[in-house]
Amino acid sequence: MRFRLGMRAAALALGAALLLPAAASYAATTYTATDADTFWTLSKKFGVPLQKLMSFNPKVDPKNIYAGLKLSIPAPATATVTAKSVQPAAVAQSAKLVKTTSGDSLSYATAIQMKATAYSASLEENAWGPVDYFGNPLKLGTIAVDPKVIPLGTKVYITGYSLDGLPAGGMFAVASDAGSAIKGNRIDIFVPGSRDKASKFGFQYVNLYVLN
Repeated sequence: MRFRLGMRAAALALGAALLLPAAASYAATTYTATDADTFWTLSKKFGVPLQKLMSFNPKVDPKNIYAGLKLSIPAPATATVTAKSVQPAAVAQSAKLVKTTSGDSLSYATAIQMKATAYSASLEENAWGPVDYFGNPLKLGTIAVDPKVIPLGTKVYITGYSLDGLPAGGMFAVASDAGSAIKGNRIDIFVPGSRDKASKFGFQYVNLYVLN
Protein backbone atom coordinates (compact mmCIF):
# COMPACT_ATOMS: atom_id res chain seq x y z
CA MET A 1 0.00 0.00 0.00
CA ARG A 2 1.07 3.62 -0.32
CA PHE A 3 1.20 6.19 2.49
CA ARG A 4 -0.76 9.28 1.56
CA LEU A 5 1.04 11.51 4.08
CA GLY A 6 3.99 11.61 1.67
CA MET A 7 2.05 13.09 -1.22
CA ARG A 8 3.12 16.65 -0.42
CA ALA A 9 6.74 15.61 -0.78
CA ALA A 10 5.95 14.07 -4.17
CA ALA A 11 4.22 17.28 -5.22
CA LEU A 12 7.27 19.34 -4.24
CA ALA A 13 9.53 17.05 -6.22
CA LEU A 14 7.32 17.41 -9.30
CA GLY A 15 7.17 21.17 -8.83
CA ALA A 16 10.95 21.35 -8.63
CA ALA A 17 11.18 19.63 -12.01
CA LEU A 18 8.87 22.24 -13.52
CA LEU A 19 11.05 25.10 -12.27
CA LEU A 20 14.44 23.83 -13.47
CA PRO A 21 16.23 26.61 -15.40
CA ALA A 22 17.03 26.12 -19.07
CA ALA A 23 20.73 25.62 -19.73
CA ALA A 24 22.50 28.29 -21.75
CA SER A 25 23.76 25.62 -24.16
CA TYR A 26 20.21 24.93 -25.36
CA ALA A 27 18.27 26.81 -28.00
CA ALA A 28 14.55 26.33 -28.64
CA THR A 29 12.19 25.87 -31.54
CA THR A 30 8.40 26.16 -31.62
CA TYR A 31 6.25 23.05 -32.00
CA THR A 32 2.46 22.88 -32.45
CA ALA A 33 1.00 20.15 -30.22
CA THR A 34 -1.65 17.57 -31.07
CA ASP A 35 -4.23 15.99 -28.78
CA ALA A 36 -2.07 12.85 -28.61
CA ASP A 37 1.00 14.67 -27.29
CA THR A 38 2.30 14.58 -23.71
CA PHE A 39 5.57 15.87 -22.30
CA TRP A 40 6.66 12.23 -21.97
CA THR A 41 6.02 11.33 -25.64
CA LEU A 42 7.55 14.59 -26.88
CA SER A 43 10.71 14.03 -24.83
CA LYS A 44 11.08 10.65 -26.56
CA LYS A 45 10.15 12.03 -29.97
CA PHE A 46 12.71 14.82 -29.94
CA GLY A 47 15.33 13.12 -27.78
CA VAL A 48 15.10 15.83 -25.10
CA PRO A 49 15.32 15.17 -21.33
CA LEU A 50 11.83 15.30 -19.81
CA GLN A 51 12.76 17.82 -17.13
CA LYS A 52 14.51 20.04 -19.69
CA LEU A 53 11.41 20.02 -21.91
CA MET A 54 9.15 20.94 -18.97
CA SER A 55 11.52 23.73 -17.87
CA PHE A 56 11.18 25.33 -21.32
CA ASN A 57 7.37 25.38 -20.90
CA PRO A 58 6.84 26.48 -17.27
CA LYS A 59 3.36 27.90 -17.89
CA VAL A 60 2.01 24.76 -19.57
CA ASP A 61 -0.14 22.42 -17.48
CA PRO A 62 1.31 18.90 -18.11
CA LYS A 63 -2.23 17.50 -17.89
CA ASN A 64 -3.66 19.91 -20.47
CA ILE A 65 -1.64 19.64 -23.69
CA TYR A 66 -4.09 20.09 -26.56
CA ALA A 67 -4.10 20.45 -30.34
CA GLY A 68 -2.81 23.86 -31.44
CA LEU A 69 -0.88 24.59 -28.24
CA LYS A 70 2.53 26.16 -28.98
CA LEU A 71 5.40 24.49 -27.13
CA SER A 72 9.09 25.33 -26.94
CA ILE A 73 11.30 22.35 -27.81
CA PRO A 74 14.86 22.67 -26.47
CA ALA A 75 17.70 21.64 -28.73
CA PRO A 76 21.50 22.05 -28.76
CA ALA A 77 22.41 25.51 -30.01
CA THR A 78 24.15 23.96 -33.02
CA ALA A 79 21.06 22.12 -34.22
CA THR A 80 17.47 22.94 -35.05
CA VAL A 81 14.81 20.45 -33.99
CA THR A 82 11.48 20.40 -35.80
CA ALA A 83 8.66 17.90 -36.05
CA LYS A 84 9.94 17.07 -39.57
CA SER A 85 13.21 15.76 -38.09
CA VAL A 86 11.37 12.58 -37.10
CA GLN A 87 10.80 10.71 -40.34
CA PRO A 88 7.61 8.57 -40.57
CA ALA A 89 9.59 5.63 -41.97
CA ALA A 90 11.99 5.67 -39.03
CA VAL A 91 9.09 5.82 -36.58
CA ALA A 92 7.40 2.87 -38.26
CA GLN A 93 10.57 0.78 -38.11
CA SER A 94 11.11 1.46 -34.40
CA ALA A 95 7.46 1.12 -33.33
CA LYS A 96 6.98 -1.09 -30.27
CA LEU A 97 3.65 -2.85 -29.83
CA VAL A 98 1.92 -4.79 -27.07
CA LYS A 99 -1.25 -6.82 -27.63
CA THR A 100 -4.26 -6.40 -25.35
CA THR A 101 -6.56 -9.20 -24.22
CA SER A 102 -8.99 -8.17 -26.99
CA GLY A 103 -6.30 -8.64 -29.63
CA ASP A 104 -5.67 -4.94 -30.29
CA SER A 105 -2.07 -3.72 -30.70
CA LEU A 106 -0.97 -0.73 -28.63
CA SER A 107 2.03 1.43 -29.44
CA TYR A 108 4.20 2.07 -26.41
CA ALA A 109 7.25 4.21 -25.69
CA THR A 110 8.92 2.02 -23.08
CA ALA A 111 8.30 -1.12 -21.03
CA ILE A 112 9.31 -1.38 -17.37
CA GLN A 113 9.11 -4.29 -14.95
CA MET A 114 7.54 -2.97 -11.75
CA LYS A 115 7.15 -4.34 -8.24
CA ALA A 116 3.44 -3.92 -7.57
CA THR A 117 1.20 -3.80 -4.53
CA ALA A 118 -2.51 -2.99 -4.24
CA TYR A 119 -4.62 -0.65 -2.15
CA SER A 120 -8.29 -0.01 -1.46
CA ALA A 121 -10.45 3.02 -0.67
CA SER A 122 -10.35 2.34 3.07
CA LEU A 123 -9.65 5.28 5.38
CA GLU A 124 -6.75 3.36 6.92
CA GLU A 125 -4.92 3.62 3.60
CA ASN A 126 -6.11 7.07 2.54
CA ALA A 127 -5.46 9.80 5.06
CA TRP A 128 -6.92 12.40 2.66
CA GLY A 129 -9.98 10.33 1.79
CA PRO A 130 -10.72 7.90 -1.07
CA VAL A 131 -9.35 10.21 -3.77
CA ASP A 132 -6.26 10.25 -5.99
CA TYR A 133 -3.47 12.86 -6.10
CA PHE A 134 -5.69 15.22 -8.10
CA GLY A 135 -8.73 14.82 -5.85
CA ASN A 136 -10.63 12.49 -8.18
CA PRO A 137 -12.48 9.49 -6.69
CA LEU A 138 -10.42 6.29 -6.67
CA LYS A 139 -11.56 3.89 -9.39
CA LEU A 140 -10.46 0.83 -11.33
CA GLY A 141 -7.52 1.93 -13.47
CA THR A 142 -6.03 4.27 -10.86
CA ILE A 143 -2.40 3.56 -9.96
CA ALA A 144 0.04 5.29 -7.64
CA VAL A 145 3.56 5.87 -9.00
CA ASP A 146 6.83 7.59 -8.27
CA PRO A 147 6.48 10.77 -10.41
CA LYS A 148 10.25 10.77 -10.98
CA VAL A 149 9.90 7.46 -12.82
CA ILE A 150 6.40 7.71 -14.32
CA PRO A 151 5.09 11.29 -14.67
CA LEU A 152 1.65 11.88 -13.21
CA GLY A 153 -1.02 11.74 -15.90
CA THR A 154 0.79 9.06 -17.93
CA LYS A 155 -1.43 6.43 -19.57
CA VAL A 156 -0.16 2.87 -19.28
CA TYR A 157 -1.07 -0.76 -19.94
CA ILE A 158 -0.24 -3.37 -17.27
CA THR A 159 0.12 -7.15 -17.58
CA GLY A 160 1.46 -9.97 -15.45
CA TYR A 161 -0.69 -9.56 -12.30
CA SER A 162 -3.19 -11.96 -10.79
CA LEU A 163 -6.13 -11.00 -8.59
CA ASP A 164 -9.89 -11.50 -8.76
CA GLY A 165 -11.51 -8.13 -9.32
CA LEU A 166 -8.89 -6.86 -11.77
CA PRO A 167 -9.32 -7.34 -15.53
CA ALA A 168 -7.89 -10.72 -16.54
CA GLY A 169 -4.76 -10.61 -18.69
CA GLY A 170 -4.15 -6.88 -18.73
CA MET A 171 -5.59 -3.49 -17.86
CA PHE A 172 -5.42 0.15 -18.90
CA ALA A 173 -4.47 2.55 -16.12
CA VAL A 174 -3.54 6.17 -15.48
CA ALA A 175 -0.76 7.30 -13.15
CA SER A 176 -2.92 9.65 -11.11
CA ASP A 177 -1.79 8.93 -7.56
CA ALA A 178 1.41 8.97 -5.49
CA GLY A 179 2.62 8.02 -2.05
CA SER A 180 5.72 8.12 0.13
CA ALA A 181 6.08 4.32 0.03
CA ILE A 182 6.04 4.23 -3.77
CA LYS A 183 9.60 4.92 -4.88
CA GLY A 184 11.56 3.86 -7.94
CA ASN A 185 10.18 1.00 -10.01
CA ARG A 186 7.14 0.55 -7.78
CA ILE A 187 3.43 0.97 -8.43
CA ASP A 188 0.35 0.60 -6.24
CA ILE A 189 -2.78 -0.59 -8.05
CA PHE A 190 -6.20 0.48 -6.78
CA VAL A 191 -8.52 -2.48 -6.23
CA PRO A 192 -12.27 -1.88 -5.77
CA GLY A 193 -13.54 -3.55 -2.62
CA SER A 194 -12.31 -4.09 0.91
CA ARG A 195 -8.85 -3.59 2.34
CA ASP A 196 -8.63 -7.34 2.99
CA LYS A 197 -9.28 -7.99 -0.70
CA ALA A 198 -6.52 -5.60 -1.76
CA SER A 199 -4.09 -7.17 0.73
CA LYS A 200 -4.47 -10.52 -1.05
CA PHE A 201 -2.54 -9.02 -3.97
CA GLY A 202 0.66 -9.09 -1.91
CA PHE A 203 3.79 -8.26 -3.92
CA GLN A 204 3.81 -9.10 -7.62
CA TYR A 205 6.14 -8.22 -10.47
CA VAL A 206 4.22 -6.80 -13.41
CA ASN A 207 5.00 -5.39 -16.84
CA LEU A 208 4.09 -1.74 -17.33
CA TYR A 209 3.94 -0.26 -20.85
CA VAL A 210 4.05 3.54 -21.17
CA LEU A 211 1.64 4.23 -24.03
CA ASN A 212 2.32 6.67 -26.87
